[in-house]
Amino acid sequence: MSFPTHRPRRLRRNEALRGLVRETRLSTSGLIYPMFVCPGARVRQEVSSMPGIHQQSVDQIVEECREVESLGIPGIILFGLPESKDPRGASSVSAQGVVQRAIEAIRKTKLKLLVITDVCLCGYTDHGHCGVVENGEVSNDSTVTILAQQALSHARAGADIVAPSDMMDGRVGAIREMLDEHKFENVAILSYAAKYCSGFYGPFREAAQSSPQFGDRRSYQMDPANAREALKEVELDLEEGADMVMVKPALAYLDVIRRVRDAFDVPVGAYNVSGEYAMVKAAAQKGWLDEQRVVLEILTGVHRAGAEIILTYHAKDVARWLKAC
Repeated sequence: MSFPTHRPRRLRRNEALRGLVRETRLSTSGLIYPMFVCPGARVRQEVSSMPGIHQQSVDQIVEECREVESLGIPGIILFGLPESKDPRGASSVSAQGVVQRAIEAIRKTKLKLLVITDVCLCGYTDHGHCGVVENGEVSNDSTVTILAQQALSHARAGADIVAPSDMMDGRVGAIREMLDEHKFENVAILSYAAKYCSGFYGPFREAAQSSPQFGDRRSYQMDPANAREALKEVELDLEEGADMVMVKPALAYLDVIRRVRDAFDVPVGAYNVSGEYAMVKAAAQKGWLDEQRVVLEILTGVHRAGAEIILTYHAKDVARWLKAC
């Protein structure tokens, strides 16, 4: 019996060989770390369902940003927990809002971090929906007007990138027009273009205090069964002026990430969401899996699927692990 000419195992014999021919190389350069900013001073409250993740006041956010920069992570994304909520999320546009003040504080430190802001109303409305509710339904156009104002307030505070996550139709165009009109044409838009109505968001809703008080978000977030629709959503957002697009969640939507990557020649992101993070943390605490190995495998898979940008709560740990390799 003759031996085969082709022996793929030749290049798997040791780590040096495996590293030499590795196709997908995970690095910190594409990671974004999500952070939750709340009112007060010296506040640092751990989220019970997300070990290691905190709701923090502006002063504490700044200190963690120093750590994030030191680890070589290029940017953060901010989510706000406001002092007050109302039916229209009015506090989201205030120059004195928690996110706006956090941006300004980070800028004063001269940290070399990209500051991205989530643009949505779910954390600011007393009903927890991502838009203004009129006659029992989320009103698309009334919401878009407020979202554009919110994005402008973030740009004025010093945000590099605004990231609309609400899934209202036309919001990217409205935000681009608002930013350009006020001379913020250099502020980029990272659109949550394909955001699915997912069960993986549970821990985030605790962290952001944004659970809907009635109904759900199926009428505006995407149906998990649809993939072709994601391409339509991405195309529309790019036509309206999005600079980058994102798929959310990541792990259950690797096929969508790949479809978007193949169809559009723009930077593609993916959000490794709270539920994905919490599952790994819970299993690791039980000793059921190797946290480092699993996290690196998951994020490599997300990157391999086509995401150059990955928003992940694991970012700081990943940076430490990669540095130690």
